[in-house]
Order: sequence, then C-alpha cells, then structure tokens
Amino acid sequence: MRSYYSKNFILIAILVMLAFTILGAIFVFIGRNYMLQERQRNIEKNAIELSRLASAYVREDDLGNWNFRITLSSIAQSTGNHCFVTDLNGKVVTCSDIELNCAHIGKQVSEKPLYLLREQGYYSGMAEMDGLYAGEERYVAALPVLSYDGGIEAYIFVASSVAGLMQTWDSLLRIFLITALTIMVILLLLFYIVNRVSTRPLREVTDAALKFARGDFSARVEADCDRDDEIGALAASFNHMAETLERSEKHRSDFIANVAHELKTPMTTIAGFADGILDGTIPQERERGYLETISSETKRLNRLVRSMLDLSKIQGNSAEELRRGSFDAAELLIRTLLIFEQKINARKLDVDAMIPEDPMLVCGDADAINQVIYNLLENAVKFATPETELGVSLFKKQDKAYISIRNHGATIPPEELALIFDRFHKTDKSRSEDRDGYGLGLYIVKTILNNHGEDIAVTSRDGLTEFCFSLTLKKT
Repeated sequence: MRSYYSKNFILIAILVMLAFTILGAIFVFIGRNYMLQERQRNIEKNAIELSRLASAYVREDDLGNWNFRITLSSIAQSTGNHCFVTDLNGKVVTCSDIELNCAHIGKQVSEKPLYLLREQGYYSGMAEMDGLYAGEERYVAALPVLSYDGGIEAYIFVASSVAGLMQTWDSLLRIFLITALTIMVILLLLFYIVNRVSTRPLREVTDAALKFARGDFSARVEADCDRDDEIGALAASFNHMAETLERSEKHRSDFIANVAHELKTPMTTIAGFADGILDGTIPQERERGYLETISSETKRLNRLVRSMLDLSKIQGNSAEELRRGSFDAAELLIRTLLIFEQKINARKLDVDAMIPEDPMLVCGDADAINQVIYNLLENAVKFATPETELGVSLFKKQDKAYISIRNHGATIPPEELALIFDRFHKTDKSRSEDRDGYGLGLYIVKTILNNHGEDIAVTSRDGLTEFCFSLTLKKT
C-alpha cells in the first residue's frame, strides 16, 4: 500500500512539474513575443510622432537647431530609444545624444533602410546600421520628414536595443521561474501532507486486513471515522465488519465448544454403560434400565444432529423463495396448539387463545413457520409455572400479521434477553435442568424468521414472558 501511494505521489509530482514546464514554455514564448511586438509598436509610434515634430523644424529649415536636438534627447530619455535624423543620402545630421561632439553625426547609415524608405515610405526591422551602433543589432523604425509642400526633406530614425529588452525579459523570467518553483514546492508539500492525512485510514485498513489474514480479528482502524466523506465511510464500515468478524469468530469457537460439550455428555454415558454391560460390571438384572438410558441418550443425539441439519437446510433458503408460498396462519396456529394439549393439561395450564375465526392468509413456508410456532409453544409450556395462564393470540396491524405466545414463569434476566437467540445459549449454564434442550430452538426460530424477512421480539418482566413475531399478509 505504501509503495502504491509513493508511486502515485511521484506520478503526481511529475505531472505537476510537467504542467509547470509547459506553462513556463508557453509563458516564455507568448510573453517574449508580446513584449517584442509591444516594443515595436511603441518604437513605430514614437517614429511617427518624431516625424511630425521634425516636419515642423524642416519648414523652418532648422533641423540642426539646438532646441530640436534637446527635444529629441528628452524624448529619447523618456522612451529609452535612440533617435537621429539623416539627410536624403543617409548622412546623420543630428541625433538625440546631448553631447556637442556626438560620434553619430556625419556617419552614413546602411543602404538597405534608405532603399526601403524610398520605395515603401517607411522602414521597420532589425539592423546594425553599418556600424552606427558598434556592430550591435537593434530594432529600427524610420519615416520620411516631409516639408510644407509634401516633399521629403530628411529621414527620422528611432532605434531600440534588443539586448536591453532581453535583459528586462530575463529579469521577469527569473521572477516567474522562482515564483513558479516556490508555488510548485508548496503545492507538492501540501499535497503530500493532505495525501498522508486523507489516506491514513486506507493504510490502517491495509494493516488491519493483514492482521485479519493472520487470524487477529481485534484490529481496528483508529483514524477519524466521523469524516463526512468516502474514506470516513470506508473506515467506519471496516470497523463494523471487523466487529462482525470478531463476533462471528467467537460464535464459531463457542459453537464448536458447545457441540463438543453436547456430544461428549451422551456419548460418554452411552460408552460407559455399554462397556459396563459388556464387561459384566453392571448386573444382568439391571441391564434393561441401563439400556433404556443408552436408548434415551442415542435419541437425544439423533435430535441434536437433526436440529443441526435442519439449521443447514433453513439457512440455504432465500426470502423470495420462502415468500412464494402462502397459508392460513389461524389454522396453523390452532393445529400446532392442539399438539401440546397433553403437556398443557399435565401442567394444568389455562389457555387464553385469541385467534380470529376467519382465515388469515400470510406469505411464507408453512412447514418452517410451523417449526417456529412449535418451538415457541414448547418453551412456553415447559417453562410456565403450573396452574398459570398460557396466552396465544393472532392479530393484524397494517400489512402484517402478528402471533404472540406468552407464559407466566421465571423472569428472564435483562442481560440474557440479548443472547437468547444465539446458538446453544441457555439461561441454565450448567445444562443440568433441561436435558431435552440444546439451545438451538430459539436460534432456529430466529433463523427461519430472518430468512422470511420477518422480525421477532421478546419481553420478560414481572414473571410474564412474551414472544411476538411478524408475518406478511398475502395481498388479495
């Protein structure tokens, strides 16, 4: 898991760096071109303004005027450009340098700009101007200086150093790169922290799952499970699953221990009495009594095995399959109640039966629900105090039918009610009083009703214990 997240982190880091690289390349390309174009437009605009200014001095035949030269110098300093004026042959007559002995005056400019000026009426482009700038290539814009009657009297040139522009651009680029690198480092650091925090439950889930694989079901995800997102839900679900697995493992262990206990007692009795008969330890006149005990224990083993097989069969059915059938709940309840007539009379119980005369059709498997009613009635009769009342009722509520079976007897302790439907659970821990029971009856009841998608509830207070379960009414 850690390797997986490390790979993801490295991949995202590479993607972030690639994104910044692409962004930087785009910024360099577009930004550089934009700055060059913007500078070119400014130079050309400056050339137009100076051409108009020079035209005013041409009309006075005063291009060499010191005031004009000071004006050129002021404009050059404010714009960062270099300006000069040539005659029609390309010879520099004045420039924006303020020195009296300017090195540019009297020099000849390149033929190419002059040719284009004469042909096109303007010039714009990169040029060295025949060593005018000591071999340095500059961007130059040039326009003719017109006289009053529209004739060309001279040419005005505006030049700008590309090196200076590039220096400015390099400074901006360095600022951008430093800023981008800082932002990238901060983003990667934040992502790493967020990634570690947000995926901590996943790492803990992985560690817990590895412990599960080794048989340790006590592991839990300790991360904050109250987070309102998918990871929080996963952590909470995993802890719930872990608790369920731990309970299931405990139930499995208890089940094996209980089965071993239930099988050990009758098998020990059978083996001991059989050996006693075979080796003559038990007198012949008492053999019949011991054989009856062996027969009783064998039948008890048979009932236990049959109950466990019934459980396996019940748990293999789905709710949809079970609900396809239907039966009359009133008829089934009366028929099952009649089976216990002798046992009810033996304990001198009064039966309070509240069963409607009209049929009440419900959905489910009749044999399975018969087993539910049988087990509940068997427990109610067995644990009822003699000469008390046994209550049986069937009633409707909305789209459900409810069957209630209640008896008067010992109150079930509150701590036992939550465990009463567990396999092999008995309120009598010694298992000595109820030798016919195995703690499977109520578990079978719960399993059958769960498979039908129904509920069962139990209450026990003040000597009155009541079991009540639901059945779905059949739609007519």
